[in-house]
Amino acid sequence: MTDADPLAEIAFEAQVIHWRGPSPYFFAVLPPDAAGQVARVARAASYGWGVVPVAARLAGADFTTSLFPRDGGYLLPLKDAVRRATGVTAGDRVAVALSVRLGRP
Repeated sequence: MTDADPLAEIAFEAQVIHWRGPSPYFFAVLPPDAAGQVARVARAASYGWGVVPVAARLAGADFTTSLFPRDGGYLLPLKDAVRRATGVTAGDRVAVALSVRLGRP
């Protein structure tokens, strides 16, 4: 395996939520089975604080980011540029494909 090879490739459907915390943001919530697959490789992939670098595809848009650990699962941050390009917003159910990678996105 090289650094370019994914540690895991995962496809799932997720609900989009709007986090209204101190830094408002939109996330796709990984379902438990997908979160479990990420958890199995998270230690090898994480570069700190439990975040896990990924390459993702949502509604035809490709992007890189890092999954955030939350309540025993993971949240996939949805960049504004991705949401604008795909028309995705809170409450939507979306199909996601992601590859867990080594190092920072």
